[in-house]
Amino acid sequence: MSAADQSLPVSLWRDRRFRCFWAGQSISQFGDRITELALPLIAVGALRASANQVAWLTALIWTPNLLAIVLGAWVDHRVHKRRLMVLADLVRAAVLLSLPAAYLLGAVTLGQLYAVALLTGAAGVLFNTAYPPFFAHLVPRSSYVDANSKLGASRSASYVAGPAIGGVLVQALTAPVAVLVDAMTFLASAILVGRVSIDEPPAAHDQAASSLPRRAREGLVFVVRHPVLRASLGCAATVNFFTFVAGSGLIVLFASRDLALTAGAIGMAFGIGATGSLLGAVIAPKISRRIGVGRSIVVGSVLFPAPIAIAAAAGGPLWARAGALTVAEFLSGVGVMLFDVNLNSLQADVIPDRMRSRVAGAYTTINYGLRPVGAVLGGLLATLIGLRATLLIGAVGAALSLLWLLPSPIRRIHSLTPGGPVAPDSDTDARPLPC
Repeated sequence: MSAADQSLPVSLWRDRRFRCFWAGQSISQFGDRITELALPLIAVGALRASANQVAWLTALIWTPNLLAIVLGAWVDHRVHKRRLMVLADLVRAAVLLSLPAAYLLGAVTLGQLYAVALLTGAAGVLFNTAYPPFFAHLVPRSSYVDANSKLGASRSASYVAGPAIGGVLVQALTAPVAVLVDAMTFLASAILVGRVSIDEPPAAHDQAASSLPRRAREGLVFVVRHPVLRASLGCAATVNFFTFVAGSGLIVLFASRDLALTAGAIGMAFGIGATGSLLGAVIAPKISRRIGVGRSIVVGSVLFPAPIAIAAAAGGPLWARAGALTVAEFLSGVGVMLFDVNLNSLQADVIPDRMRSRVAGAYTTINYGLRPVGAVLGGLLATLIGLRATLLIGAVGAALSLLWLLPSPIRRIHSLTPGGPVAPDSDTDARPLPC
Protein backbone atom coordinates (compact mmCIF):
# COMPACT_ATOMS: atom_id res chain seq x y z
CA MET A 1 0.00 0.00 0.00
CA SER A 2 1.39 3.40 -0.98
CA ALA A 3 1.67 6.24 1.49
CA ALA A 4 -1.11 8.07 -0.27
CA ASP A 5 -3.55 5.24 0.45
CA GLN A 6 -3.13 5.27 4.20
CA SER A 7 -6.14 6.75 5.97
CA LEU A 8 -5.03 7.32 9.55
CA PRO A 9 -2.91 10.35 10.46
CA VAL A 10 0.63 9.43 11.40
CA SER A 11 3.37 11.34 13.17
CA LEU A 12 5.59 12.54 10.37
CA TRP A 13 8.50 12.96 12.79
CA ARG A 14 8.46 9.16 13.17
CA ASP A 15 8.67 8.72 9.40
CA ARG A 16 12.36 8.48 8.49
CA ARG A 17 11.68 9.14 4.82
CA PHE A 18 9.80 12.35 5.50
CA ARG A 19 12.42 13.51 8.01
CA CYS A 20 15.10 12.96 5.40
CA PHE A 21 13.19 14.89 2.75
CA TRP A 22 12.24 17.68 5.17
CA ALA A 23 15.88 18.08 6.24
CA GLY A 24 17.03 18.38 2.63
CA GLN A 25 14.42 21.00 1.81
CA SER A 26 15.11 22.96 5.00
CA ILE A 27 18.84 23.11 4.33
CA SER A 28 18.21 24.17 0.73
CA GLN A 29 15.83 26.95 1.79
CA PHE A 30 18.46 28.55 4.01
CA GLY A 31 20.96 28.33 1.16
CA ASP A 32 18.50 30.07 -1.16
CA ARG A 33 18.31 33.08 1.18
CA ILE A 34 22.08 33.46 0.87
CA THR A 35 22.01 33.43 -2.92
CA GLU A 36 19.06 35.84 -3.08
CA LEU A 37 21.28 38.33 -1.27
CA ALA A 38 24.58 37.41 -2.91
CA LEU A 39 23.64 37.47 -6.62
CA PRO A 40 22.48 41.11 -6.69
CA LEU A 41 25.47 42.09 -4.54
CA ILE A 42 27.84 40.46 -7.04
CA ALA A 43 26.14 42.36 -9.86
CA VAL A 44 26.18 45.72 -8.05
CA GLY A 45 29.42 45.44 -6.10
CA ALA A 46 31.78 43.48 -8.31
CA LEU A 47 30.36 44.31 -11.75
CA ARG A 48 28.89 47.80 -11.17
CA ALA A 49 25.58 46.74 -12.75
CA SER A 50 22.85 49.29 -13.32
CA ALA A 51 19.36 49.07 -11.84
CA ASN A 52 18.04 47.83 -15.19
CA GLN A 53 20.68 45.09 -15.34
CA VAL A 54 19.80 43.97 -11.81
CA ALA A 55 16.12 43.90 -12.81
CA TRP A 56 16.99 41.61 -15.74
CA LEU A 57 18.84 39.34 -13.34
CA THR A 58 15.66 38.93 -11.30
CA ALA A 59 13.52 38.47 -14.41
CA LEU A 60 15.73 35.67 -15.74
CA ILE A 61 15.23 33.65 -12.57
CA TRP A 62 11.44 33.69 -13.16
CA THR A 63 11.50 33.33 -16.96
CA PRO A 64 11.83 29.48 -17.06
CA ASN A 65 8.46 29.23 -15.29
CA LEU A 66 6.84 30.20 -18.60
CA LEU A 67 7.99 26.81 -19.96
CA ALA A 68 6.68 24.85 -16.97
CA ILE A 69 3.58 23.74 -18.88
CA VAL A 70 5.75 21.89 -21.42
CA LEU A 71 8.28 20.61 -18.89
CA GLY A 72 5.50 19.27 -16.66
CA ALA A 73 4.05 17.31 -19.59
CA TRP A 74 7.49 15.81 -20.22
CA VAL A 75 8.03 14.94 -16.54
CA ASP A 76 4.66 13.14 -16.34
CA HIS A 77 5.97 10.58 -18.86
CA ARG A 78 9.12 9.91 -16.88
CA VAL A 79 9.08 6.99 -14.43
CA HIS A 80 11.60 8.14 -11.83
CA LYS A 81 10.48 11.55 -10.52
CA ARG A 82 12.90 11.29 -7.58
CA ARG A 83 15.85 11.01 -9.94
CA LEU A 84 14.73 14.17 -11.74
CA MET A 85 14.59 16.03 -8.42
CA VAL A 86 18.10 14.85 -7.56
CA LEU A 87 19.28 15.88 -11.04
CA ALA A 88 17.76 19.34 -10.57
CA ASP A 89 19.59 19.78 -7.26
CA LEU A 90 22.89 18.64 -8.78
CA VAL A 91 22.50 21.03 -11.73
CA ARG A 92 21.84 23.95 -9.40
CA ALA A 93 24.85 23.03 -7.29
CA ALA A 94 27.14 22.80 -10.32
CA VAL A 95 25.91 26.07 -11.82
CA LEU A 96 26.33 27.94 -8.53
CA LEU A 97 29.82 26.47 -8.04
CA SER A 98 30.87 28.16 -11.26
CA LEU A 99 30.60 31.57 -9.58
CA PRO A 100 33.20 31.17 -6.81
CA ALA A 101 35.43 29.32 -9.30
CA ALA A 102 35.23 32.22 -11.76
CA TYR A 103 35.73 34.71 -8.93
CA LEU A 104 38.95 33.04 -7.83
CA LEU A 105 40.15 33.27 -11.43
CA GLY A 106 39.05 36.90 -11.70
CA ALA A 107 36.66 36.03 -14.53
CA VAL A 108 33.14 36.77 -13.19
CA THR A 109 31.00 38.52 -15.81
CA LEU A 110 27.45 39.82 -16.01
CA GLY A 111 26.76 37.26 -18.74
CA GLN A 112 27.73 34.48 -16.36
CA LEU A 113 25.39 35.88 -13.70
CA TYR A 114 22.57 35.91 -16.25
CA ALA A 115 23.35 32.31 -17.21
CA VAL A 116 23.40 31.25 -13.55
CA ALA A 117 20.03 32.92 -12.95
CA LEU A 118 18.47 31.28 -16.02
CA LEU A 119 19.86 27.78 -15.41
CA THR A 120 19.09 27.69 -11.69
CA GLY A 121 15.58 28.92 -12.49
CA ALA A 122 15.13 26.18 -15.10
CA ALA A 123 16.42 23.49 -12.71
CA GLY A 124 14.02 24.82 -10.08
CA VAL A 125 11.09 24.37 -12.49
CA LEU A 126 12.22 20.79 -13.17
CA PHE A 127 12.33 20.09 -9.42
CA ASN A 128 8.93 21.70 -8.83
CA THR A 129 7.18 19.77 -11.61
CA ALA A 130 8.61 16.45 -10.41
CA TYR A 131 7.75 17.28 -6.80
CA PRO A 132 3.91 16.81 -6.73
CA PRO A 133 3.80 13.07 -7.55
CA PHE A 134 6.79 12.46 -5.28
CA PHE A 135 5.12 14.29 -2.38
CA ALA A 136 1.78 12.54 -2.91
CA HIS A 137 3.43 9.12 -2.56
CA LEU A 138 5.73 10.10 0.28
CA VAL A 139 3.07 11.49 2.63
CA PRO A 140 -0.27 9.88 3.58
CA ARG A 141 -3.23 11.90 2.29
CA SER A 142 -4.43 12.43 5.87
CA SER A 143 -1.10 14.14 6.64
CA TYR A 144 -0.90 16.47 3.61
CA VAL A 145 -1.72 19.58 5.65
CA ASP A 146 0.68 18.61 8.44
CA ALA A 147 3.49 17.93 5.96
CA ASN A 148 2.97 21.22 4.13
CA SER A 149 2.86 22.97 7.49
CA LYS A 150 6.26 21.58 8.43
CA LEU A 151 7.77 22.42 5.04
CA GLY A 152 6.23 25.89 5.18
CA ALA A 153 7.59 26.47 8.67
CA SER A 154 11.09 25.68 7.44
CA ARG A 155 10.70 28.13 4.58
CA SER A 156 9.40 30.80 6.93
CA ALA A 157 12.25 30.20 9.39
CA SER A 158 14.71 30.65 6.53
CA TYR A 159 13.24 34.09 5.88
CA VAL A 160 13.64 34.98 9.56
CA ALA A 161 17.26 33.90 10.00
CA GLY A 162 18.48 33.40 6.43
CA PRO A 163 19.12 37.05 5.47
CA ALA A 164 21.10 37.66 8.64
CA ILE A 165 23.18 34.52 8.08
CA GLY A 166 23.63 35.48 4.44
CA GLY A 167 24.73 38.98 5.36
CA VAL A 168 27.38 37.67 7.74
CA LEU A 169 28.68 35.18 5.16
CA VAL A 170 28.78 37.79 2.40
CA GLN A 171 30.66 40.19 4.64
CA ALA A 172 33.09 37.56 5.87
CA LEU A 173 33.64 35.60 2.64
CA THR A 174 32.58 38.04 -0.13
CA ALA A 175 29.41 37.45 -2.13
CA PRO A 176 30.80 35.03 -4.78
CA VAL A 177 32.33 32.75 -2.16
CA ALA A 178 29.15 32.88 -0.05
CA VAL A 179 27.31 31.34 -3.03
CA LEU A 180 29.46 28.26 -2.39
CA VAL A 181 27.40 27.64 0.74
CA ASP A 182 24.18 27.52 -1.28
CA ALA A 183 25.79 25.11 -3.74
CA MET A 184 26.64 22.83 -0.82
CA THR A 185 23.03 22.96 0.40
CA PHE A 186 21.83 21.71 -2.99
CA LEU A 187 24.34 18.86 -2.79
CA ALA A 188 23.00 18.01 0.66
CA SER A 189 19.44 18.12 -0.67
CA ALA A 190 20.38 15.81 -3.57
CA ILE A 191 21.92 13.30 -1.17
CA LEU A 192 18.96 13.38 1.24
CA VAL A 193 16.28 13.20 -1.47
CA GLY A 194 18.22 10.39 -3.14
CA ARG A 195 17.97 8.38 0.08
CA VAL A 196 14.17 8.60 0.19
CA SER A 197 12.72 5.41 -1.23
CA ILE A 198 9.06 5.48 -2.33
CA ASP A 199 6.79 3.44 -4.59
CA GLU A 200 6.65 5.90 -7.45
CA PRO A 201 3.56 5.91 -9.68
CA PRO A 202 3.99 4.58 -13.22
CA ALA A 203 4.63 7.08 -15.97
CA ALA A 204 1.58 8.42 -17.78
CA HIS A 205 1.13 6.99 -21.29
CA ASP A 206 -1.95 8.58 -22.75
CA GLN A 207 -2.46 7.46 -26.32
CA ALA A 208 -4.76 10.41 -26.97
CA ALA A 209 -2.04 12.83 -26.04
CA SER A 210 1.14 11.17 -27.26
CA SER A 211 2.96 14.33 -28.37
CA LEU A 212 4.48 16.75 -25.89
CA PRO A 213 2.37 19.77 -26.95
CA ARG A 214 -0.83 17.72 -26.71
CA ARG A 215 0.10 16.45 -23.25
CA ALA A 216 0.83 20.03 -22.17
CA ARG A 217 -2.55 21.12 -23.52
CA GLU A 218 -4.23 18.26 -21.64
CA GLY A 219 -2.77 19.53 -18.38
CA LEU A 220 -4.12 23.03 -19.02
CA VAL A 221 -7.54 21.72 -20.07
CA PHE A 222 -7.73 19.58 -16.94
CA VAL A 223 -7.09 22.63 -14.75
CA VAL A 224 -9.66 24.77 -16.58
CA ARG A 225 -12.38 22.09 -16.42
CA HIS A 226 -11.82 21.03 -12.82
CA PRO A 227 -13.95 23.21 -10.50
CA VAL A 228 -11.48 23.09 -7.62
CA LEU A 229 -8.34 23.66 -9.67
CA ARG A 230 -9.97 26.33 -11.86
CA ALA A 231 -11.06 28.34 -8.83
CA SER A 232 -7.77 27.85 -6.97
CA LEU A 233 -5.73 28.94 -9.99
CA GLY A 234 -7.91 31.99 -10.56
CA CYS A 235 -7.57 32.91 -6.90
CA ALA A 236 -3.82 32.30 -6.67
CA ALA A 237 -3.07 34.08 -9.96
CA THR A 238 -5.13 37.10 -8.91
CA VAL A 239 -3.39 37.26 -5.53
CA ASN A 240 0.04 36.96 -7.14
CA PHE A 241 -0.68 39.54 -9.82
CA PHE A 242 -1.89 42.22 -7.42
CA THR A 243 0.63 41.52 -4.65
CA PHE A 244 3.34 41.99 -7.29
CA VAL A 245 1.63 45.24 -8.30
CA ALA A 246 2.25 46.26 -4.69
CA GLY A 247 5.58 44.40 -4.66
CA SER A 248 8.01 44.37 -1.76
CA GLY A 249 10.25 46.82 -3.61
CA LEU A 250 7.47 49.41 -3.74
CA ILE A 251 6.61 48.77 -0.09
CA VAL A 252 10.23 49.40 0.89
CA LEU A 253 10.28 52.56 -1.22
CA PHE A 254 6.99 53.74 0.32
CA ALA A 255 8.22 53.04 3.85
CA SER A 256 11.41 54.97 3.19
CA ARG A 257 10.04 57.96 1.26
CA ASP A 258 6.45 58.42 2.42
CA LEU A 259 6.64 56.99 5.94
CA ALA A 260 10.17 58.34 6.52
CA LEU A 261 11.31 55.16 8.28
CA THR A 262 14.96 54.31 8.69
CA ALA A 263 16.49 51.22 7.11
CA GLY A 264 16.70 49.66 10.57
CA ALA A 265 13.00 50.21 11.25
CA ILE A 266 12.04 48.78 7.86
CA GLY A 267 14.27 45.76 8.40
CA MET A 268 12.73 45.14 11.82
CA ALA A 269 9.22 45.32 10.36
CA PHE A 270 10.07 42.78 7.69
CA GLY A 271 11.81 40.57 10.25
CA ILE A 272 8.74 40.52 12.49
CA GLY A 273 6.63 39.89 9.40
CA ALA A 274 8.66 36.76 8.73
CA THR A 275 7.81 35.49 12.22
CA GLY A 276 4.16 35.88 11.21
CA SER A 277 4.80 33.45 8.37
CA LEU A 278 6.41 31.02 10.78
CA LEU A 279 3.43 31.27 13.13
CA GLY A 280 1.00 30.85 10.23
CA ALA A 281 2.73 27.68 9.05
CA VAL A 282 2.63 26.18 12.55
CA ILE A 283 -1.03 26.96 13.28
CA ALA A 284 -2.38 26.16 9.77
CA PRO A 285 -3.18 22.48 10.58
CA LYS A 286 -5.01 23.41 13.78
CA ILE A 287 -7.06 26.09 12.04
CA SER A 288 -7.92 23.81 9.13
CA ARG A 289 -9.14 21.15 11.56
CA ARG A 290 -11.33 23.70 13.31
CA ILE A 291 -12.87 25.62 10.41
CA GLY A 292 -12.04 23.34 7.48
CA VAL A 293 -9.44 23.29 4.71
CA GLY A 294 -11.63 25.26 2.30
CA ARG A 295 -12.52 28.03 4.72
CA SER A 296 -8.89 28.29 5.76
CA ILE A 297 -8.00 28.97 2.12
CA VAL A 298 -10.75 31.60 1.93
CA VAL A 299 -9.50 33.35 5.07
CA GLY A 300 -5.89 33.21 3.88
CA SER A 301 -6.78 34.64 0.46
CA VAL A 302 -7.92 37.83 2.22
CA LEU A 303 -5.58 37.92 5.21
CA PHE A 304 -2.53 37.62 2.96
CA PRO A 305 -3.00 40.76 0.81
CA ALA A 306 -5.45 42.95 2.74
CA PRO A 307 -2.95 44.13 5.42
CA ILE A 308 -1.03 45.97 2.68
CA ALA A 309 -3.79 48.57 3.05
CA ILE A 310 -2.82 49.05 6.71
CA ALA A 311 0.68 50.07 5.68
CA ALA A 312 -0.64 52.22 2.82
CA ALA A 313 -2.95 54.12 5.18
CA ALA A 314 -0.27 54.67 7.84
CA GLY A 315 0.38 58.16 9.18
CA GLY A 316 0.87 60.08 12.41
CA PRO A 317 3.89 59.84 14.71
CA LEU A 318 6.91 57.65 14.00
CA TRP A 319 5.81 54.82 16.30
CA ALA A 320 2.41 54.64 14.55
CA ARG A 321 3.97 54.52 11.08
CA ALA A 322 6.49 51.86 12.06
CA GLY A 323 3.81 49.92 13.95
CA ALA A 324 1.45 49.93 10.98
CA LEU A 325 4.12 48.50 8.70
CA THR A 326 5.02 45.87 11.30
CA VAL A 327 1.41 44.79 11.85
CA ALA A 328 0.79 44.66 8.11
CA GLU A 329 3.82 42.44 7.50
CA PHE A 330 3.00 40.16 10.43
CA LEU A 331 -0.66 39.62 9.46
CA SER A 332 0.27 39.15 5.82
CA GLY A 333 2.81 36.51 6.88
CA VAL A 334 0.16 34.59 8.82
CA GLY A 335 -2.23 34.86 5.88
CA VAL A 336 0.15 33.64 3.20
CA MET A 337 0.96 30.47 5.15
CA LEU A 338 -2.69 29.80 5.93
CA PHE A 339 -3.38 30.14 2.21
CA ASP A 340 -0.38 28.19 0.88
CA VAL A 341 -0.36 25.26 3.31
CA ASN A 342 -4.03 24.44 2.80
CA LEU A 343 -4.19 25.17 -0.93
CA ASN A 344 -1.10 23.06 -1.66
CA SER A 345 -2.59 20.21 0.35
CA LEU A 346 -5.93 20.42 -1.43
CA GLN A 347 -4.26 20.41 -4.83
CA ALA A 348 -2.25 17.32 -3.88
CA ASP A 349 -5.55 15.67 -2.92
CA VAL A 350 -7.56 16.37 -6.07
CA ILE A 351 -5.03 15.79 -8.87
CA PRO A 352 -4.76 12.18 -10.16
CA ASP A 353 -1.30 10.62 -10.30
CA ARG A 354 -1.07 10.48 -14.08
CA MET A 355 -1.66 14.26 -14.30
CA ARG A 356 0.31 15.69 -11.38
CA SER A 357 3.37 17.06 -13.16
CA ARG A 358 1.63 18.44 -16.24
CA VAL A 359 -1.06 20.07 -14.08
CA ALA A 360 1.69 21.57 -11.90
CA GLY A 361 3.39 22.86 -15.06
CA ALA A 362 0.23 24.47 -16.44
CA TYR A 363 -0.57 25.95 -13.04
CA THR A 364 2.94 27.36 -12.62
CA THR A 365 3.06 28.90 -16.09
CA ILE A 366 -0.07 30.96 -15.47
CA ASN A 367 0.38 31.63 -11.77
CA TYR A 368 4.04 32.65 -11.89
CA GLY A 369 3.86 34.08 -15.40
CA LEU A 370 1.62 36.89 -14.14
CA ARG A 371 4.09 37.97 -11.46
CA PRO A 372 6.47 40.00 -13.64
CA VAL A 373 3.46 41.54 -15.45
CA GLY A 374 2.10 42.71 -12.11
CA ALA A 375 5.49 44.10 -11.13
CA VAL A 376 5.75 46.12 -14.35
CA LEU A 377 2.20 47.46 -13.92
CA GLY A 378 2.99 48.38 -10.30
CA GLY A 379 5.96 50.44 -11.41
CA LEU A 380 3.85 52.28 -14.00
CA LEU A 381 1.04 52.96 -11.52
CA ALA A 382 3.47 54.20 -8.88
CA THR A 383 4.86 56.68 -11.42
CA LEU A 384 1.41 57.86 -12.54
CA ILE A 385 -0.67 57.94 -9.34
CA GLY A 386 1.84 57.56 -6.50
CA LEU A 387 2.98 54.83 -4.14
CA ARG A 388 0.16 55.01 -1.61
CA ALA A 389 -2.59 54.66 -4.21
CA THR A 390 -0.72 51.83 -5.94
CA LEU A 391 -0.41 49.88 -2.68
CA LEU A 392 -4.13 50.31 -2.02
CA ILE A 393 -4.97 49.05 -5.51
CA GLY A 394 -2.74 46.04 -4.92
CA ALA A 395 -4.36 45.27 -1.56
CA VAL A 396 -7.95 45.62 -2.77
CA GLY A 397 -7.38 43.82 -6.07
CA ALA A 398 -5.66 40.87 -4.39
CA ALA A 399 -8.35 40.59 -1.69
CA LEU A 400 -10.97 40.35 -4.46
CA SER A 401 -9.41 36.98 -5.34
CA LEU A 402 -11.98 35.80 -2.81
CA LEU A 403 -14.58 36.05 -5.58
CA TRP A 404 -13.03 33.02 -7.30
CA LEU A 405 -13.57 30.90 -4.18
CA LEU A 406 -17.08 31.82 -3.04
CA PRO A 407 -19.03 30.10 -5.87
CA SER A 408 -16.62 27.15 -6.03
CA PRO A 409 -16.69 23.84 -4.12
CA ILE A 410 -13.53 24.86 -2.23
CA ARG A 411 -15.21 26.72 0.62
CA ARG A 412 -17.34 23.65 1.43
CA ILE A 413 -14.44 21.21 1.67
CA HIS A 414 -13.73 20.52 5.34
CA SER A 415 -11.01 17.88 5.31
CA LEU A 416 -8.91 15.72 3.02
CA THR A 417 -10.15 12.14 3.11
CA PRO A 418 -8.77 8.87 1.74
CA GLY A 419 -11.83 8.54 -0.50
CA GLY A 420 -10.23 10.25 -3.47
CA PRO A 421 -10.19 13.55 -5.27
CA VAL A 422 -13.06 15.94 -5.77
CA ALA A 423 -14.91 15.14 -8.96
CA PRO A 424 -13.84 17.35 -11.85
CA ASP A 425 -17.29 17.39 -13.47
CA SER A 426 -19.35 18.66 -10.57
CA ASP A 427 -19.63 22.33 -9.70
CA THR A 428 -21.99 21.78 -6.83
CA ASP A 429 -20.89 18.71 -4.95
CA ALA A 430 -17.58 18.98 -3.08
CA ARG A 431 -17.69 15.51 -1.54
CA PRO A 432 -14.75 13.25 -2.39
CA LEU A 433 -15.60 10.43 -4.77
CA PRO A 434 -13.84 7.05 -4.99
CA CYS A 435 -11.11 6.72 -7.60
